[in-house]
Amino acid sequence: MTTAAGTATSAVATATPARSRLPWPKRNPWRHPWFLEGFTWLYLIWSLVPIALAVLFSFNNGKSQAVWQGFSWRWYITDPLNSVAHSTDLQLAILQTLKLSAYTTLIAIPLGVTFALGIHRWRSVVSASFNFVMLLSFVIPELIFGVAMFFVYTTLFKPIGLGTLAETLALVTWNVSWPAIIVQARLATIGNQYSEAAADLGCSPFAAMRRVMLPLLAPAIFASAVLVFSSVIDDFVIVDLLSTTAANTPMSVYIYSQQHGGNGGPALNALGTIMLVMSFIIAIVGYIGYRAMTRGERGSTTAALTTIAGA
Repeated sequence: MTTAAGTATSAVATATPARSRLPWPKRNPWRHPWFLEGFTWLYLIWSLVPIALAVLFSFNNGKSQAVWQGFSWRWYITDPLNSVAHSTDLQLAILQTLKLSAYTTLIAIPLGVTFALGIHRWRSVVSASFNFVMLLSFVIPELIFGVAMFFVYTTLFKPIGLGTLAETLALVTWNVSWPAIIVQARLATIGNQYSEAAADLGCSPFAAMRRVMLPLLAPAIFASAVLVFSSVIDDFVIVDLLSTTAANTPMSVYIYSQQHGGNGGPALNALGTIMLVMSFIIAIVGYIGYRAMTRGERGSTTAALTTIAGA
């Protein structure tokens, strides 16, 4: 036994120095991640500084977008020709953006909710195929979809043509996946016990849907509406291909066309700032509203996402 203990001790003593001869020193795995934190800050600065400069020069007193000439509200309200408050083209761009966002939200949300309810109750190979098709909008490039819609409304459905109606229909087709997927996740999370309990208590299917399911689905429906509305505000590819005149040109297309044509100026910065503020307001309202609607709820959505993925 003494010999065995001496052998083990010598083996440990021999192994210990070998560990110290590593080419790098042993470091604490729980140390502060300085590199990752620095990379994150670098990315944020790289992304946000150009936006901050564009917003800053929207308040420039002069027409230059490179030389600061003093703070002013000129390009928002005071300039008699080029300010947002006095330019008809800029006002039409804002109005068209709000119209497309409102129309798309009002049409896509009921369609998406109805689709989610149908897929949730209809379990078959066909329903799984339709669910997969609904996910294609997250895979297909928006440019290909926009070109396809352009040919649809100029070749197959010529009476529709290009303009606000074509833009609305294309945006609804593109964004209907948001409410369908989000509401399916909510349905998979809450389960069928509430509707079954309502049926046991004598509710008709319509009454159970109106009194039980829709209130439970309200947070998902609200979140879907926020996502659809904000995504339409920022959309460019689809509306660029389907717009025709200044009357149906939204802010994103107007800013690009004017800047690309060499007619840009601080007024476009002001218009872009307005679009940015609109997106921020919608995001903040959506966050506050969703938190208020889901107050007191607990649980993970992992099972819901697994169900939607078809697992």
